[in-house]
Amino acid sequence: MRERLLQLIPEFDLIADDDLREKTIQTWLEAMEESGWTPDALARMPFTLLIDPCPASYIEHIRAVTLTALRAAAVFAEIYGERLPVNTDYLISGGLLHDIGKLLEYENRADGVTVQTYAGKLLRHPFTGMELAARNGLPVEVQHIIAAHAGEGDKVIRTTEATLINHADFMNFHSLKRLGQDKHLAARMSVGE
Repeated sequence: MRERLLQLIPEFDLIADDDLREKTIQTWLEAMEESGWTPDALARMPFTLLIDPCPASYIEHIRAVTLTALRAAAVFAEIYGERLPVNTDYLISGGLLHDIGKLLEYENRADGVTVQTYAGKLLRHPFTGMELAARNGLPVEVQHIIAAHAGEGDKVIRTTEATLINHADFMNFHSLKRLGQDKHLAARMSVGE
């Protein structure tokens, strides 16, 4: 399972710190073991249940968010230099893990449709993802990125790394959501018939 995961997500290798990379991978492996999802199933799982049909897989979304944030950080480094430091290892780890809690929040029904679990309705993925990261010894900075990446994080002051992941996540979500909205809408009232 590990080898296939690393094939599907080569961005793990972008984490320079060996210990952080290993803890990031271990968090993925534990989430897959606990949930029953496999790397190949995640390559087919919709990244969100809010877009139907969903045009991107979970794996594609994780990679896109991570790389979008990483490229934004490169622009920050080019323009702002040391005035706005970004810990790219934390950024990459947080990007790769920002939606890891979805493995516990989502399940496949027998008909192949992905749905939210009962537990997922009670504890959304920012909570379960942060708990998985804490359980695997990831630094509080990475836990913060996971916990603050969605609406739940709107009540805290996000670090630069968490802000980059939050915005990269929503850039991806809203851009993909728009794909299904480019249709002509029409309706008629059935009043008095």
